[in-house]
Amino acid sequence: MSDNIWGYQPTAGYTAGTDLIGYKVEATDGSIGTVDKHSDEVDSSYLVVDTGVWIFGKHVLLPAGTVLTVDAAARKVFVDLTKDQIKNSPEFDKDKHVGDAGYHEQVGGYYHSHRRI
Repeated sequence: MSDNIWGYQPTAGYTAGTDLIGYKVEATDGSIGTVDKHSDEVDSSYLVVDTGVWIFGKHVLLPAGTVLTVDAAARKVFVDLTKDQIKNSPEFDKDKHVGDAGYHEQVGGYYHSHRRI
């Protein structure tokens, strides 16, 4: 396993260039929303997940290292986090997201401390 929380694991089955927008996102204990935005930039790969009504429309930033599996046929992304871990995560901040290394460190630190893989 790589320690890079911002990169897809080789076993995730993600192919660079695949458009994940609209894929359902599955936590270890159930569905949490859909992919609203994503990036597969080297060392800065992520998903922005729209949690919908589940936690009142919150958008969360999930580093690619939290992705266990991408199932293209089912249009689902499985992550190695529980719904509560995602619910308690830092909210996606579109203004800080680009160019704020501290924001990425904060988000990455939260998920790095919660991942099991």
